[in-house]
Amino acid sequence: MAGQESNCALDGETRRPTCDGREESSLSSKAENSEGKARHSQEIVWRNVFLMTLLHIGAVYALCLIPKAQLLTLIWAYLCFLMTALGVTAGAHRLWSHRSYKAKLPLRIFLAVANSMAFQNNIFEWCRDHRVHHKYSETDADPHNARRGFFFSHIGWLFVRKHRDVIEKGRKLDFTDLLQDPVVRFQRKYYKSSVALMCFVIPTLVPWYMWGESLWNSYFLASILRYTVSLNVSWLVNSVAHMYGNRPYDKYINPRQNTFVNLGAIGEGFHNYHHTFPFDYSASELGLKFNPTTWFIDFMFWLGLVTDRKQAPKGMISARKERSGDGSA
Repeated sequence: MAGQESNCALDGETRRPTCDGREESSLSSKAENSEGKARHSQEIVWRNVFLMTLLHIGAVYALCLIPKAQLLTLIWAYLCFLMTALGVTAGAHRLWSHRSYKAKLPLRIFLAVANSMAFQNNIFEWCRDHRVHHKYSETDADPHNARRGFFFSHIGWLFVRKHRDVIEKGRKLDFTDLLQDPVVRFQRKYYKSSVALMCFVIPTLVPWYMWGESLWNSYFLASILRYTVSLNVSWLVNSVAHMYGNRPYDKYINPRQNTFVNLGAIGEGFHNYHHTFPFDYSASELGLKFNPTTWFIDFMFWLGLVTDRKQAPKGMISARKERSGDGSA
């Protein structure tokens, strides 16, 4: 009897003992499903939902203004987009998150200013979340866990409070290197003011003051449309580049090589490579490949503003392809 009783479970609804293996399995499954739902249940941040919806409506409206705008305004908006992108790719990502190269003070100041134009959280917060993303990729500790679907990894993660695992795991990582950089500390302290100036005021005023564009066109094209496009391009790295593409370096991880993402994110689409060799300043194999961020860093090296560019040796890359790649390259 003791053996029978030890195999029994309490029916969660009737509180009666049940020894039927099938029912016990069903109850366990229900418990696991409930636990899973509870684990992913996060409070919706309605302010973010409202603001992002409003932003995207404004961007769609801005598309209608393109035929009415001056050519110089469109060129200016694209230049602002490139600066925005470099603030994330060359700055927050490759320099501060991964320490894949060293930059002298003038370049760090430029990248911090460009990062404020990007308006994707200050450098410290961006790097903190990104390091957690790499260490705990595709788990609940990953801020934009791609296993939760395209919408969540693209924009939905901003619509909810951070999962408790993101916060708990993030507290265990060391960020002293970021706090030791006076440029990072300064940008963090004055972030709101720098965002207002760099993301909205300057992009709007330059076309109006320099070549007589209307403030209306300037604001919606150089600020709203440019900002919205830059956000979505960055989010594509979290969503598309974690779900679609080949995996020539490591077929056992989610990140993929995606040409479409690479074109928009100026070199950040070689994502399977990047997650396999995150220390590499190029975030891709060097060669005849489209990687404007690498070209920018190399140009800064030529000017003497960049040192200690880290690269994965060719032998290491080849060995990794043989060992864990999917054979696509």
